[in-house]
Amino acid sequence: MIREICKDEAFLAQKAAPAAADDLGTAQDLLDTLIAHKDGCVGMAANMIGVCKRIIAFEAEDGYMVMFNPVIVRQSGPYEAEEGCLSLAGTRKTRRFQTIKVQWQNEKFQTRRKTFTGWTAEIIQHEIDHCEGILI
Repeated sequence: MIREICKDEAFLAQKAAPAAADDLGTAQDLLDTLIAHKDGCVGMAANMIGVCKRIIAFEAEDGYMVMFNPVIVRQSGPYEAEEGCLSLAGTRKTRRFQTIKVQWQNEKFQTRRKTFTGWTAEIIQHEIDHCEGILI
């Protein structure tokens, strides 16, 4: 189901709770909402649709990807970026890393680890910031 985009900064500033198997419906709504906004958005976190859970969805090289409870475990190659967000007006400057290693759970709640670089790494970092309640 396509959900409305949350723009409440007080809500978005809350740290997300861990996701569990009963959050699979939220993940599907997040993916549906992201795809509905694909012309102006490449990634979303669950709090952007009003659910304060640690779930992100984003456009990857080979389609869309959903991560439950993502955590960056390694990062390298810092650089300055300027990003926009559907939930926040305008753009903001932030520090990102060219290469990140992420640990997360898939839809079966199996733990996965993968290294991401470039644009995909930047998207993931932005969405994990949302999970942490960081408004860039």
